[in-house]
Amino acid sequence: MSESLVLVDEKDREIGIEEKIKAHKEGKLHRAFSIFVFNSKGEMLITRRAKSKYHWSGFWSNACCSHPRPGEPLEKAAHRRLKEELGFDCGLKKAFDFIYKVKFENGLFEHEFDHVFIGKFDGKPSPDKEETDGWKWIPLGELKKEIADSAKYTPWFQIMVKKMQEMRTLN
Repeated sequence: MSESLVLVDEKDREIGIEEKIKAHKEGKLHRAFSIFVFNSKGEMLITRRAKSKYHWSGFWSNACCSHPRPGEPLEKAAHRRLKEELGFDCGLKKAFDFIYKVKFENGLFEHEFDHVFIGKFDGKPSPDKEETDGWKWIPLGELKKEIADSAKYTPWFQIMVKKMQEMRTLN
């Protein structure tokens, strides 16, 4: 069974449901969320997308990104995917949301109304190999130096880190 996405307008009002691959082929705006996780040292958890992913495989990104299921509350979806992808859960706080659109080399689009959550966790992730090929805690100073290297990081992660710096969420 194919996954369905919640289509939204520019104010995040639901306007329909669409098959995931079709929404990505046609560049339709859909609801998504991204999770940033920090440890007590202030390091950020980043993950390398599995090579089996159909876009941006092998690139580093934030802890977890996904889409809520139709009818699923956003925060519930965020906790569900954190457990599914990384094998843990933690408290999450909504930080901000934004819209972005990126075209991939394979002709697909990511056009998302993205809700960004921040959490704290000091344990060791247990990632699903279908989702993640690796993970690491990275000091923010090191991340800020590396983030300009678009050959390593997903476009949405770069956008979010810049936005978090502007909002002074990252010091």
